[in-house]
Amino acid sequence: MNILIIGPSWVGDSVMAQSLYIELKKEDPSCTIDVLSPPWTASIMDRMPQVARNISSPFLHGDIKLISRNRFAKSLMKFNYDRSIILTNSFKSALVPYFAKIPIRTGWLGEFRYGLLNDIRKLDPTKKHLMVEKFVSLSMQDNNSSLENLDFPSLTIDLLNQKNVLTKLRIDSSLRSLAICPGAEFGPAKKWPPEYYAEVARTYIDRGCNILCLGSPNDQETGEKIESFHDLNRENKFYNLIGKTSLNDAIDILGFCDRVVTNDSGLMHIAAAVGTPLVALYGPSSPAYTPPLTYNKKILRKMEGYEKKREGDLDRGYHQSLLAIRPAEVINALEEIQKLR
Repeated sequence: MNILIIGPSWVGDSVMAQSLYIELKKEDPSCTIDVLSPPWTASIMDRMPQVARNISSPFLHGDIKLISRNRFAKSLMKFNYDRSIILTNSFKSALVPYFAKIPIRTGWLGEFRYGLLNDIRKLDPTKKHLMVEKFVSLSMQDNNSSLENLDFPSLTIDLLNQKNVLTKLRIDSSLRSLAICPGAEFGPAKKWPPEYYAEVARTYIDRGCNILCLGSPNDQETGEKIESFHDLNRENKFYNLIGKTSLNDAIDILGFCDRVVTNDSGLMHIAAAVGTPLVALYGPSSPAYTPPLTYNKKILRKMEGYEKKREGDLDRGYHQSLLAIRPAEVINALEEIQKLR
């Protein structure tokens, strides 16, 4: 069976979707899985052995472009897909499988996608669903099928690239390394303050560790703020790598590190998927919905429930619940997580 997945746009969701691909391969080891997803997720797809082909979507977020989508869909017909699974809920995400005349088109009802989908699933509103459970359940004939013992995502590490990246960045690989991931693409409400990250970094530099600060170019200001506290560059063990590495390189760097401290972000999910023990810091977003899928974790959170907000009510857009997590708590959690490895 040839399957086309319409993949998520967020890096973290793209990582979690691997659990679905693993399940599909368990059900039919001979199936071919292609994933249509935004170009920025290509590095993630390349690290998933279940994915045969990653197809970069030519459409920007919000683009409808019916004629272009129809033309693009026709170009996919040569792959003879038997089934498509649409992981996102938007109307436009279901257009390509429909235009490509894929016989089975599975997905959640979403934005009233009657007709575009012919295998419509509906969530039980009385139950709370992990994002990964929503993804994996789409592979099953019955929404109530057992979701116990899900396989966690597991991204492959390119050891040669890892060695080359560490050499290029002049990172002393003989020392233990702690990665800190202070960014969050969704907004400042999901960010732990840079001065708190700096306090954790100073503690571990004093203990002889490297600190590898990772993030996207959008996080450069945050990285510079962290670097400015506590004279972190004094021993040349603080590496501000924000905006200096590709996502492909970040995967291998996280796989090299001994531990990670991270906001709820795409890099958190990558760290979990490469098996590095992590401390995850949650504010208004909820680990009951999108937790790091690993047993090697400690989750710190100071609130209940879930709030979908990009900015908190405090200065710089921070959320009170994240400010309530003190650096000493994170340091203690890091010491505990070390014992799990």
